[in-house]
Amino acid sequence: MNNPLLSDDLLPRFDHVRVEHMEPAIDQILSDNRMQIQDLAAQSEPTWETLFQPMQALDDRLNNAWSVISHLNGVMNSDELRDVYKRCLEKLTEYGTELSQNTELCNAYKRLADSPAFQELDEAQRKAINNTLRDFHLGGVDLPEDQKKQFADLSRELAELTNRFSDNVLDATQHWFKHITDEAELAGLPQSALDGARQAARQRDLDGFVITLDFPSFFPVMTYADNRELRREVYEAFVTRASDVGPDGGHWDNTPVMAEILKRRHQQSQLLGFDSYAERSLATKMARSVDEVMQFLQELAAKSRPVAVQEFGDLKAFAKDEFGVDELEAWDIGYYSEKMRQARYDISPETLRPWFPAETVVNGLFRVAERLFDLTIEPDTGVETWHKDVTAYRIRRGDETIAWFYLDMYARKGKRGGAWMADCRVRWRNLRGSLQLPVAFLTCNFTPPVDDKPALLTHDEVTTLFHEFGHGLHHMLTQVEVADVSGINGVAWDAVELPSQFLENWCWNPESLGLIARHHETGEPLPQDLLDKLLAAKNFQSGMQMVRQLEFSLFDFRLHSEFTPETPVNPLDMYRQVRSEIAVTETPEFNRFPNSFSHIFAGGYAAGYYSYKWAEVLAADAFSLFEENGIFDPETGHAFLHNILERGGSREPMELFKAFRGREPEVDALLRQTGITDDAA
Repeated sequence: MNNPLLSDDLLPRFDHVRVEHMEPAIDQILSDNRMQIQDLAAQSEPTWETLFQPMQALDDRLNNAWSVISHLNGVMNSDELRDVYKRCLEKLTEYGTELSQNTELCNAYKRLADSPAFQELDEAQRKAINNTLRDFHLGGVDLPEDQKKQFADLSRELAELTNRFSDNVLDATQHWFKHITDEAELAGLPQSALDGARQAARQRDLDGFVITLDFPSFFPVMTYADNRELRREVYEAFVTRASDVGPDGGHWDNTPVMAEILKRRHQQSQLLGFDSYAERSLATKMARSVDEVMQFLQELAAKSRPVAVQEFGDLKAFAKDEFGVDELEAWDIGYYSEKMRQARYDISPETLRPWFPAETVVNGLFRVAERLFDLTIEPDTGVETWHKDVTAYRIRRGDETIAWFYLDMYARKGKRGGAWMADCRVRWRNLRGSLQLPVAFLTCNFTPPVDDKPALLTHDEVTTLFHEFGHGLHHMLTQVEVADVSGINGVAWDAVELPSQFLENWCWNPESLGLIARHHETGEPLPQDLLDKLLAAKNFQSGMQMVRQLEFSLFDFRLHSEFTPETPVNPLDMYRQVRSEIAVTETPEFNRFPNSFSHIFAGGYAAGYYSYKWAEVLAADAFSLFEENGIFDPETGHAFLHNILERGGSREPMELFKAFRGREPEVDALLRQTGITDDAA
C-alpha cells in the first residue's frame, strides 16, 4: 500500500520512489492484469466499454509505473537499478508476448470489430481497435503453438540483447577518460570547454583537466583542439566504443550482440511471413515498401552527393592552402571545417554561446510555443523531481492546465547520452470518465553550468532543445482521449519526427531568434551582424551533412533488408560498403561506428533511421506554409495544432498532412531549405 509506483497519483512522487519499490510494483501490476484479462477475453459480446476501456486501464497502470522505472534507468543509472531494470524488462517482455499471442483476447477484439456497434464508434476508437488487431498479428497470435513459443523466446532474447547493447555503450562511454595536467595540450579549446574539463577533473578528485567521451566534452576537442594527436586519440576512443579494438577493445564488445540481434529479428520476421525485418518494420510505417524507401534515399543521395563532393574538395583545398595539410584524416575534418567556417563567415559556435544562456533559451522556446499554439508555460515548483537540475513545468490554455513536463538538460555521471522525449503519462479518458492529462520527460545532455557561470548553449544545442520540445508538444497537446492513439501513440514511426523537425525552423528565423537570443551578461539581443553571419552559414557543408545522415539510413535499412541466416550480413562490412558508395570522406580501418549505433540496435529506429529524412521532407514542406503566411501567423499555427498536434495517431499521417497542407508533401522544400538544389549540384 505504501509503494509510490502503485498509487494513483497525478504525477510521480520521485522523492519517494526507491529501487526496492520497482520490482514489487511490476510484479503486482502484472499479477493483477493477468487475472482481469482472463475475464475480459471471455466476453461473448464485447463492447468498447466492457473490453477496450478496461484493457486501456490495465495498460495505463503498467505504463505509469514502467515509464518512471525506465526513465530513471536512463538518467540515474546505477548497478542496483540496472539489475532491477533488467529483471523487470524480462518480465514485461514475457507479459507482452503472452498478451500479443492471447488468441481468446484477440478473438474478443475481432468480435468487437465485427459488431454493429463498431461503426458507431468515433474515428480514434476505430483506429485504436484496428491497430490492436494489426499488432496481435505482428505479435504472432496467428502462429501455430510451436511457432508461438519460438516467437516468444526470440522476443525475450531480443529484449535482453538490446538492453545489453545499450549497457555496453554506456559503460564504454563512461569508462574512458583522459587526464591532462598541462593546459598547453588543450590549446585551441574555448573557455567553456576548458571549464568543463576542469570541472570533470574535480569530480574525479584530480588536478588539471579531464576529457571524456560524453558529447559536450568530445565535440569541442574534435572541433577546436590544435593538438592533432589529442584529436586522434579522442576520436579513436569514441569510434571504437563497445568494440573489439581501441583503448578498451574487447571489454564491452557489441560485435557478437549485433549479430545475435540481427539473427533474431530476421527469424521473427520470417515467422510472420515477411521476407526481412525491413519489410516487417514497414507494417507500421507510412512508407509502403522496401523499394519505396530505397528509392527515396537513393534519390536524395543522387541530389546531395555532388554537392558534398564539391564541399569536401573545397575543405581539402582550404586545409592545404591555409595550413599546409596534404591529407585530411577523419580526426581533422571537424577541426578544419570549423577553421573554414570562421574564415568564410567569421563565426563559430563559440562566438554565439554568450547569446544563448540556457535559461533565456528555454524561456524563449516557451514564448515561441505560446505564440504559435496559444499556450502558457510556467514552472511548477511543487512537483517532485529526481535530480536538482530537473525542472517541472505546467502547460495551460487559459485557466485550464492541459499538461506537465520535466526538463532535464545537463550531462552527468550515470545518465545515458543523447537527447530524447518519452511519455510519463498519456492523455486519455478513464473508466471513471475523468481525464488523465499528458506528462512528458524531455532529456538533453548539454554542458552544465560551471561554478557561478550560467550554462551557455551552442546554436546546435538550441536546435536540439527545440527538436525534443517538438516531440513533447506532439505528446502534450493532443486532444485525443483514446490512450492507444493519443499523442505520439499510434503515430507511424516515419511521421513521428515531423513536429520535432518542424519546430527546429524557429531557431533560424530573425523574428523568433529575437525571443531566444540574449547576451548572458548584458541582456542585449543578438547583433545584426552576428545574425547575418549565422544565417549565411546555415547551409555550410549541408551536402556533407545530408550524405552523412543518408549513410546512416542506408546502412540501417540495407542491413535489415539484406540479412539472411544463410548469408548473414556483417554490420561492419555493410557499413564500409555503404560508405564506399555514398560517403565523400575516408574513415580509418579501426572505425567501429555500428558498435555504438544505439538508435538501431537498442532504440526504436531499426530499419527506421530513414524516418529522420522522411519526416524532414514533411517538416520542411509544412514550414513552407509559415514562410508564405508569416512564422507566427495565428491561423497557420492553429491549423498545424488542429490537424497535426491535436490528432495524435487517430488518423493516418498522410491524411493529416494533406488536411494541413492541402496536398501531399513535396521534397523541393527540403532541398531548398538546405541549399541543395539542381543549380547547386
